Amino acid sequence: MKVQKIRLPNSDRVTWTVLGDDYLPIRPVEQFISYLESIERSPNTIRAYAYHLKLFWEFLRDNCLEWTQIQISDLAEFIAYLRYPQPGIATLREQQSLRTEATVNAIVTSVFMLYDYQERLGIVRGIPIYTEQMQPGRRYKSFLHHINKSKPIRTKLIKLKEPRRKPKTLTQEQVQELIAACDRARDKFLVALLYESGMRIGQALGLRHEDIKSWDNIIRIVPRTDNSNGARAKTKEIYDIHISKELMSYYTEYLLREFDECESDYVFVNLWDGVIGQPMKYNAVADLFRRLSAKAGFKVHCHMLRHTHATELIRSGWDAAHIQKRLGHAQVQTVLNTYTHLEDEDMKEAYKDYLEKRDNKDGNIKN
Repeated sequence: MKVQKIRLPNSDRVTWTVLGDDYLPIRPVEQFISYLESIERSPNTIRAYAYHLKLFWEFLRDNCLEWTQIQISDLAEFIAYLRYPQPGIATLREQQSLRTEATVNAIVTSVFMLYDYQERLGIVRGIPIYTEQMQPGRRYKSFLHHINKSKPIRTKLIKLKEPRRKPKTLTQEQVQELIAACDRARDKFLVALLYESGMRIGQALGLRHEDIKSWDNIIRIVPRTDNSNGARAKTKEIYDIHISKELMSYYTEYLLREFDECESDYVFVNLWDGVIGQPMKYNAVADLFRRLSAKAGFKVHCHMLRHTHATELIRSGWDAAHIQKRLGHAQVQTVLNTYTHLEDEDMKEAYKDYLEKRDNKDGNIKN
């Protein structure tokens, strides 16, 4: 089986499909991917779904299973198939899992979504992928929670428990080392922008000069589906990010030193490699961060700068709702789950602050 990249006719858009052993598209997967296209999922998301579903269809083939007739035991076997290179073979040594719990859950979620879609079409019925239960305890409850709290909700029947991992972040010194390691003004601006704004790389690569309001120190995030470099903002809402004068000075330096003769409405363009004047693509940014990692002496990727920005905001006392808005997350719970992690030093400082407030309060009462 093979995941095949496809360029859509009369456009620059690309999509993906899964070819079977007969080199023909697997019909249920093709239908599901067409649905994802219609709801404007990004090409990267569709590509991930295609690779996940390819694994599932290989599992069905290797176990002589019909996709419309699977049982809960088959789904459990699929998880074992994903985690261990040679399931069903006894070894004297403990086997190393081929994939993490998070990766397995992502693959299984893709499979569940395909069955959801096919069930709505009436093609499959009764596939055991969900169970109904009363709403579990939640940290945040909706305004109308009292109305629907007695209604059962569907939850996944099979899901691995994921160990909570802290997002990898950088120190301020490491960020400065990265910026200093850049030889070009464009690259300095890109690194500083990702760090200070917390924007996704797709948002940065899709930026136009009209989105940067230099007089107000504001960058406007505008979702666009027609970027020629395939960049996607992920969010569908337009929103503003406030930035510092220092960051705007990096932008000004970039315009004056390197961009002045380039005719493009994109902010980040190829100036030395690739097609000169064309907007940068994801692989160009990946190459840049590989070079910076080698030069700085520590491994870094662009999303670490987003994690670093969010973590610094949390530590400085920002409210989670404000961080949600700045990062463009759909739910505030995403911020809490991803970035709220306390170190021993955090607990020490919090307790020290508590003691100082308590002593000051006691002193005022005595006086």
